[in-house]
Amino acid sequence: MIKINLVREGRAVRGAGAAPALPTAVAVGAPATTNVNNILILALLALGVLAAGGYWFWEKRILAERKDVADQRRVEAQKLERIIHEVEDYQKRKDNLQQRIDLINQLKQNQKGPVRILDQVSRDLPDLVWLDSMDISGGRIALNGRGLNPNAIALFIENIKNDPYFEEPQVNSINRVSEAPLVYTYDMNFAFTWAPKTPPAAPAGTPAATGTTGTTTTATGTQPH
Repeated sequence: MIKINLVREGRAVRGAGAAPALPTAVAVGAPATTNVNNILILALLALGVLAAGGYWFWEKRILAERKDVADQRRVEAQKLERIIHEVEDYQKRKDNLQQRIDLINQLKQNQKGPVRILDQVSRDLPDLVWLDSMDISGGRIALNGRGLNPNAIALFIENIKNDPYFEEPQVNSINRVSEAPLVYTYDMNFAFTWAPKTPPAAPAGTPAATGTTGTTTTATGTQPH
């Protein structure tokens, strides 16, 4: 505010011969500077508020974008987790199915095993020799049977020995049990394998039917009983 001393100016006019006094301004520069400073401070405060507000909005936007990205990744992770569970369940079902298939194949193989062994033994069985019993246990075969002469039994033993699916037989006994007709019994055992050692060769004798007794005829046409 500018103040002017009017009293002194009035006295100077009334005084005789006095020189006219000039108006005096009191404290003009200091208040003007203060007003400018206040304006600058207010402007800086306004700029600071604007800058803070802009920074806050920028950070809020970045935070929102990061949140959106995190939500998208969370959804994708949940989808992948479901897919992983589905794959694991599928693998479990596949393993269970494979175990069942293997078990069925093993049962089929076990069922075919004795039939295959019996068929192979029948191929090695020559004329004048037949089987009374066959026992399969622990990878070994025990045979009991009869023959009309020891040469035929010896031929059967040789055929077993040369069979690629059988090991060399162990003969326990060959005994004559009847004179008329002449009949011999034999008892032997040997190991077997599912993989042939060498390509199978045809046995020396002609296979005969197995599992029955009294089906082989002698040279004179008689049948043993």
